[in-house]
Amino acid sequence: MTHIHITAWVIGIILFFVTYSMLKSGNPKAKMVHMITRLFYLLIFLTGGMLITDFGVYAVKMIVGIIVIAAMEMVLVRTKKGKGTSAMWILFIVAFIFVLYLGLSLPQGMDFF
Repeated sequence: MTHIHITAWVIGIILFFVTYSMLKSGNPKAKMVHMITRLFYLLIFLTGGMLITDFGVYAVKMIVGIIVIAAMEMVLVRTKKGKGTSAMWILFIVAFIFVLYLGLSLPQGMDFF
C-alpha cells in the first residue's frame, strides 16, 4: 500500500504542475487535466487513510498531507481566477517539506532520518 500511496503522490504532484502550467498558458484542456488531478487527490486520500495504523504522529502526517492537497487545489483555482497565489505557494512548499519529513522518518517510511 505504501508504494501505491507514493506513486499516487508522485503522479499527483506531476499533474499539479502540468495543470498549473496549462492554466497559466490558457490551454482549454486544462479543465480536463484538473479533473484528473482531482481523481489523484482522492486516490491519495484513500491510500493514505489505509496506511493509518497508529493515531500518534500518523494523524499529524495525515492532516498535513490534506493541507498539501488543499494548497495544491487553491493554487490551481486561484490561478484560474487570476488571483494572487503567493501565500498558497508558501503554504504548499512548507507543508510539502514537512509531510515528506514525517513520511520518511516514521516507521513505515524509508530510513533516511
